[in-house]
Amino acid sequence: MTTPSTTASRRGFLLVVLAALCWGTSGISGRVVADRTDLSPLVIAWYRLTIGAVVLLAGWALTARRRTSAPRLTRPVGIRLGLVGAGLAAYQLAYFSAVARAGVSIATLVALGLAPVLIAVGAALLGHGRPGRATLVALVVALVGLTLLVGVSAGADAGTAVLLGALLASGSALGYAIVTLASGGMPAGVPVTLVGFAGGAVLLTPVVLAAGIHLPGDPVAIGVLVYLGVVPSALAYAFFFTGVRSVPGAVASIVTLLEPLTATVLATVFLGERLAPGALVGGLLLLAAVTGLYLRELTRAPELESAV
Repeated sequence: MTTPSTTASRRGFLLVVLAALCWGTSGISGRVVADRTDLSPLVIAWYRLTIGAVVLLAGWALTARRRTSAPRLTRPVGIRLGLVGAGLAAYQLAYFSAVARAGVSIATLVALGLAPVLIAVGAALLGHGRPGRATLVALVVALVGLTLLVGVSAGADAGTAVLLGALLASGSALGYAIVTLASGGMPAGVPVTLVGFAGGAVLLTPVVLAAGIHLPGDPVAIGVLVYLGVVPSALAYAFFFTGVRSVPGAVASIVTLLEPLTATVLATVFLGERLAPGALVGGLLLLAAVTGLYLRELTRAPELESAV
């Protein structure tokens, strides 16, 4: 028998998959804007968060009549919302900076390949259970793949740029892990996506104003910025934050590995990026580690349902 919780989990899983596919277009979109304008990664990240916040606010206002009661905002919920905003700001800034230095493929593979490991460790530290044997094995394989991916790429190209890009991508993974852990299990009705994007934009605004900001004159760049703020931002994160309410953070982070796969394919087709054979092996090891962890979660699901 399919229980309501099982149905919600499957729906949440599908929403996380859709979010990951949308996210996979963000790297190449940011790269297009950077190539056609003089906008820095900081400004691109700010535009993405701000446009996303405006779209989400409009959606929130249009659906106000459907809400029967306002969500209860307790102090713990407020703290978690603050962490979501800070994590989004750090994640976006670090990611676009990594793309500028190491390219879309490496930045996305490192950021999204490392994130599930950080989330599993963070969940354990927060008391959600110690990492099992499968998680530990995935951790070792992921670190080997990460080392191979970055090391080979650094040797084949400008080593300092690739290493710095990988370090920034690791910071992006940490920001993503904070967002996932803080948003998981949030009470229904709490506008996590809206508050997160608005909070992230507010946090970046003083830095952006100090650095200088202007609207690009290139119409294609403006169109891509709007797309970046609407589809892989407002829409994708709305999918993600809704789905993660019924999908464990560790599973959600693994499902989102569809993002680096999508980003790498797009970067190969449209930007001509190529990974060295050794780096490709490292990337495959990284994906294999988290895929194995995901398959482990799938085998555990029937056991949990039968125990109910």
